[in-house]
Amino acid sequence: MRAICDVPLGVIPAVEVANFDAVRTLAHKLGWAYALGIHPMYTPESQASDLDLLAHALKAQADDPRLVAVGEIGLDLFVPALREPAALAKQEAIYRAQLKLARDAGLPVILHVRRSADLLLKHLRQIEVSGGIAHAFNGSFAQANQFLDRGFKLGFGGALTFPQATQLRALAKDLPLSAIVLETDSPDIPPQWLYRTAAERNAGIPQGVNTPSQLPRIAETLAELRGISTEELQAANWHNTMQALPKLKALAAATA
Repeated sequence: MRAICDVPLGVIPAVEVANFDAVRTLAHKLGWAYALGIHPMYTPESQASDLDLLAHALKAQADDPRLVAVGEIGLDLFVPALREPAALAKQEAIYRAQLKLARDAGLPVILHVRRSADLLLKHLRQIEVSGGIAHAFNGSFAQANQFLDRGFKLGFGGALTFPQATQLRALAKDLPLSAIVLETDSPDIPPQWLYRTAAERNAGIPQGVNTPSQLPRIAETLAELRGISTEELQAANWHNTMQALPKLKALAAATA
């Protein structure tokens, strides 16, 4: 789940066609928003018909105010099996097809960016979409600026709370405030205070479970890094999120 700091509104992305209905139903039940897409880690099992089902779902739900993006889509070059030539080619084909669907639907995208920023940008230069969010961004300043130039915001969450994450913390500190949105990726990417080391896990201490409730404390960490108040950060985060996912504005007004 992606959640917006300190407000009762979040975005739930799909990862495969099998959970499209569940994601949409849950978003309506919670009063939240949702995105539909095929996550790159689910591409090995994807069939050509899945893209047809996504196209149908985007068309069928086009008037649903809670459908705010195509996502989570993208490329993953971290998992070794996904870097194999055939697997990577399939990832790229599915990613490109989903960019075209997002473009045709007039929706932004939520991008999975794991060691794949340059390749994602290559395809974005060829298939333009209306921006979105580069989720869990951890690239270079040069890559960050290329995403920003294409209308994207950059997602930051629990990973920035680790003091040893020096490059990520430098990004979070020095990028323009207008570039940043906060997110959780719950239940994954736990912040430092929830994380358990391998030794702790081996000793039977369970890994902490991340939830949107951690966002205020993550926001405090980021505000301290930047030397600004949490109120200033929250206001910027809200504004940036509305820019990245414009259909959220009406939902936010309805929940105010």
